[in-house]
Amino acid sequence: MAQINPYLNFNGDCEAAFNHYKSVFGNEFEYIGRFGEMPPSDGHVVSEEEKNKIMHVSLPISGDVKLFGSDCPAGYGPVRFGDNISISINTKSPEEAKRLFDGLSEGGKITMPLEKTFWAALFGMFVDKFGINWMVNYDEQPE
Repeated sequence: MAQINPYLNFNGDCEAAFNHYKSVFGNEFEYIGRFGEMPPSDGHVVSEEEKNKIMHVSLPISGDVKLFGSDCPAGYGPVRFGDNISISINTKSPEEAKRLFDGLSEGGKITMPLEKTFWAALFGMFVDKFGINWMVNYDEQPE
């Protein structure tokens, strides 16, 4: 069964926000990665200004629920209220990821196709036909 987590986007203050959330929830970051740590890809160069911004952070909240976040790269334009949160689904199989991605994105706008990335076996993003932002992720399961 898929796991759902909120994913928050910021205009450069993700680290400050998540340090605050960490102090309130009393948990440690499960992961924190910066844009400067990304491997090079297809000519994309991270500017000096963005190297220390947060690419992805994961903060366990309770049980299996995690709060995810990132700063939005300047090339995407500023994050606006209402566009600053997505529903992130972590699936148990590639088939489940494809089924959920295809079904939920039907009639919507795919912003990143479901494909292999350097951080996941499959990842994709879209805005559904009702204007809701979604992310679908599948990580290889250890044997």
